[in-house]
Amino acid sequence: MTRPRLGLVVNPLAGIGGPAGLNGSDDAAAIQRAIAAGARPQATERAARAMAAFRRESDASVVTGPGALGADAANCADIVPHFITGTAEDTRALVAAMQDRVDLILFCGGDGTARDVAAANQAGVPILGVPAGVKMHSGIFSRTPERAGQGAAAFLAAPQHPTELVEILDIDEAARARGRLSAEVHTVARAPLLQTALQGPKSAGNSAVGDLDAALARYVAEMQPGVTYVIGPGTTMAALKDRLGGGTLLGVDAARNGRIVGRNLDRAGIETLATAGAVRIALGVVGGQGFLLGRGNQQIGPATLRRVGRDAIDVFCTPAKLAALPRGLCVDTGEAALDAEFAGYMQIATGPGRRQVVRVGS
Repeated sequence: MTRPRLGLVVNPLAGIGGPAGLNGSDDAAAIQRAIAAGARPQATERAARAMAAFRRESDASVVTGPGALGADAANCADIVPHFITGTAEDTRALVAAMQDRVDLILFCGGDGTARDVAAANQAGVPILGVPAGVKMHSGIFSRTPERAGQGAAAFLAAPQHPTELVEILDIDEAARARGRLSAEVHTVARAPLLQTALQGPKSAGNSAVGDLDAALARYVAEMQPGVTYVIGPGTTMAALKDRLGGGTLLGVDAARNGRIVGRNLDRAGIETLATAGAVRIALGVVGGQGFLLGRGNQQIGPATLRRVGRDAIDVFCTPAKLAALPRGLCVDTGEAALDAEFAGYMQIATGPGRRQVVRVGS
């Protein structure tokens, strides 16, 4: 019997725009702005976490690219010769080169990387994403890097390699220009059939904010003077920001004394606010996935979360959106230990004077 082989593809610059307050890392200009703002690439680190989990459960051989394209994250692998260009062509070229040599392609990046992998994967090899981008609406991604590694090992160990078709999504830029956050389907790809590893796709952008309008109004009325409120992205939070003078749809903003005082803040700016006085964090929920942290709000980093604390986080979500979540709420803060600190149960505001207790996992 032929020994199963894993293909590893890392987009080394994936997600670099998240902590910098950018809405993606899909173009060279955004990457340069992120680097200029002091952003640090995180994809190799997250790929290494996935591979460590994979190696604990599998001794399958690995095929990958040189340096930051995969070898830096894989402790032992067959390297595909490739001249690194620093563009999306690296991803497409590696996938094309390895697709006939592997049983599963584990890639590390965001929705843009997923689209590149799917486009180059003409052989239809199953693919699985390690979440490392700014945008991760597609159902092809695991919930955490560790789950990706565990899922890859379980898939390669399964006799029949069971798969399912999963949608690859990305932000609808036309809808975004009209002030509506929505994701559109670009293609489908074959993914491992895993019960708990995949995060599921983002749901359509009709979040019924009206159901929460009275709860948001009460929240604004009860805001404490002198306290800084860090407010996450999304349509629900945009409705909250509108009551405070208006903020960004996809950015993380800050409010104090009843008005927005900072728009589209980066991680450093938020950490500065968190050290300057009392802070609370207001968040919505990514519909269909249930993420509170780690999907589109990477600007709120581990240092801020530890300083502010779990009890100073206020979450708003409609009952219908909560009911549609297959596995409750989850977090992917970038640090496994911090994810564990957030595990447990949390009260979610679902309407004026109404709260629902929901389990938070990772």
